[in-house]
Amino acid sequence: MGVKTSELAAVILAAGQGKRMKSRIPKVLHPVAGRPMIHHVLGLAKSVGASPIIVVVGHGAEAVREALKGEELYLVVQDPQLGTGHAVMQARKAIEDHEGDLLILCGDMPLILPETISGLVAHHKELGCAMTVLVGTVEDPTGYGRVLRTEEGRVLKIVEEGDASPGERSVREVNSGAYCARPGDLFQALEHLSCANSQGEYYLTDAVEILSPKGVSAYQCSFPEEILGVNDRVELARAEAVMQHRLRLKWMREGVSLVDPASVILGVDVTIGRDTVIEPRVTIQGRTEIGTECQIGMGCVIRDSIIEDGVVIRPYSVITEAHIEQGATVGPFCHLRPGSRVGAGARVGNFVEMKNTKLGRKSKAPHLSYLGDAEIGEEVNIGAGTITCNYDGREKHKTIIEDRVFVGSDTQFVAPVRVMEGAVVGAGSTITEDVPPGALAIARSRQVNIPGRGRKRKGEES
Repeated sequence: MGVKTSELAAVILAAGQGKRMKSRIPKVLHPVAGRPMIHHVLGLAKSVGASPIIVVVGHGAEAVREALKGEELYLVVQDPQLGTGHAVMQARKAIEDHEGDLLILCGDMPLILPETISGLVAHHKELGCAMTVLVGTVEDPTGYGRVLRTEEGRVLKIVEEGDASPGERSVREVNSGAYCARPGDLFQALEHLSCANSQGEYYLTDAVEILSPKGVSAYQCSFPEEILGVNDRVELARAEAVMQHRLRLKWMREGVSLVDPASVILGVDVTIGRDTVIEPRVTIQGRTEIGTECQIGMGCVIRDSIIEDGVVIRPYSVITEAHIEQGATVGPFCHLRPGSRVGAGARVGNFVEMKNTKLGRKSKAPHLSYLGDAEIGEEVNIGAGTITCNYDGREKHKTIIEDRVFVGSDTQFVAPVRVMEGAVVGAGSTITEDVPPGALAIARSRQVNIPGRGRKRKGEES
């Protein structure tokens, strides 16, 4: 279900200060499942083809503007911030030529489902009323505006909790903060708003009572959790829990095995292939792509990375902005930093750190190494304790190790340096010069044994 671009505009309210968050970060920029709340809501507007999309900003306007850079939308500033009705009025000029309906969303409500918004818009269009309110029925309506109806079921008005009587507060049908309306009727109603209420603000909800004679309908959301707004850190955690539950169910239904679902943290932009097994306490975030038939070990943290089919990531590995090719094995306890690429069938073992380094096909770095700013070819063996010395105190330099090189344990490569195909580097070497193809390089001091100079044991005579 969708709406053509020319038939629907959208206004997203994102001007609130969010005092209860107790944060320097604007409320709408706090993340849920790895994505700022405002981006979840923007996605809703896009899902029904809304155009134009206007975002009303106020507190932290520059930060919100930066977070939305590159999006096709209009930003308008609400200053001073005199309530939700006043906020919508700021968007009037941006849509004055728009002839279709207007969708209004709150920037701190990331849990509304796209199908719910599609249903709201379609319901409004079908009835042809002045306004349609997205409502929900909740067990505890504390903090929500109550939806009051006539005996026939028509929406009469919405009363904010601070202005509600005891009887009105007992109503469990509440306002979500999302609406669809005819712009002409809505803006005419907004001109008649009053700030004579407990907050001294112009409430958008007061427009419902003004428009009621022209017809105000209600559309019920599918799940009460959808209308959960985020006003403090407790509600932010609740929203995160709901989103995580949704994501876990989604991927399990797509053929992914989560050994202990409740302990796995997923980002909303993550994709996972079928028959992949994810062990407990794994975190996968950002724009991470995981292929089919992978194994992700306990305690791994993966962010903004590409994991191809058949990869095994052993427990407690940390992978950030890296690419692991098909059939490779990584970990346990390895750290792949940005720019790392592990070739097909390659192996990166325990306590290996890579940064901006390519490890070629079927090569292996089994343990206890640092490989930074390096290009390592195919079928290379990196011995334990190998280090690429890539930084001279001012600049980074590159180490190149060509195909089928054998590097002995405890080797240091002082970059820039190249080890050519088929060479062997003896254990304990410090390589400062290029190594020719097929050569054996040994760069270490000659051992000298001096008789009688060893440390004497305690109590021995001198």
